[in-house]
Amino acid sequence: MIKTDEKTVANYMVHSTTTIHCDAAVSEAVRLLLKIGLPGCAVVDDTRKVIGFVSEQDCLRYMLESRYHRSETKQVKDVMSSPVLSVEPGMDIVELAQMMSGPKPKIYPVIERGKLLGEIRRNDILRALFESR
Repeated sequence: MIKTDEKTVANYMVHSTTTIHCDAAVSEAVRLLLKIGLPGCAVVDDTRKVIGFVSEQDCLRYMLESRYHRSETKQVKDVMSSPVLSVEPGMDIVELAQMMSGPKPKIYPVIERGKLLGEIRRNDILRALFESR
């Protein structure tokens, strides 16, 4: 059980998440990311299991490639990062902050026992550290 006074992912994560199906077109992922204003989102399969993560960077690479190489339309599963970099709800905020201070993703899905619980973003971590000073 997670104590509420601990600085853990569970205490700062966002419970509502946006996902996209692995068979969606990359253009659909671009539209979604622009609409929600986040740098990426979890990719799910038919059973709603998180199988990857698609980022703005993944989409940008695809768009540049398709523009110059006239490649055919790809699906999200063709450009996503997998296996997904995720965190568990009991992870310490400072530990995650240290991970995120480098070139790691700006957002992580929070997964427990294979179930997507939410996501935690770099600004959530910053808020947690700011509140604890």
